[in-house]
Amino acid sequence: MSLVGVGRTDDAATARTMARKIHELRIFPTDDGARSADDLGLPVLVVSQFTLYADTRKGRRPSWQDAAPGEVAEPLVDEVVAELRRRGCTVASGVFGAKMQVASVNEGPMTLVLET
Repeated sequence: MSLVGVGRTDDAATARTMARKIHELRIFPTDDGARSADDLGLPVLVVSQFTLYADTRKGRRPSWQDAAPGEVAEPLVDEVVAELRRRGCTVASGVFGAKMQVASVNEGPMTLVLET
C-alpha cells in the first residue's frame, strides 16, 4: 500500500518519479536478497493522503498549508496510478477525497517515507 501525499510544488514529473520509486524500490525480502514490486510482479494499492503534509510544530492544530489543494493533487495522484500501470503494474486505488476505511497488515515493522 502506498499512501500518496501531494505537495504544492509537485508536478507531473514528480508524480512519475514517485511511481518509479514505488515500483522499483527493493524492499521485499526474498531468499536471494531484496526485490521490488516490479521484480516480484506485486500489485500496488494507491491511497491519496493529504494528511502526510500535516505540520504539527505549532499549537494544537495541524496545518496542511504545504499540501496541494484537491484540484491540483487529484490529477497528480491519478498520474502516479497511470505511470504505475504504464510500467505494467496492477494498481488499485480509492476515490480521491472520499472517506474510506483502509486496512493494512504489515509484515514486519516497516514504513518508509519516499520523497522526490
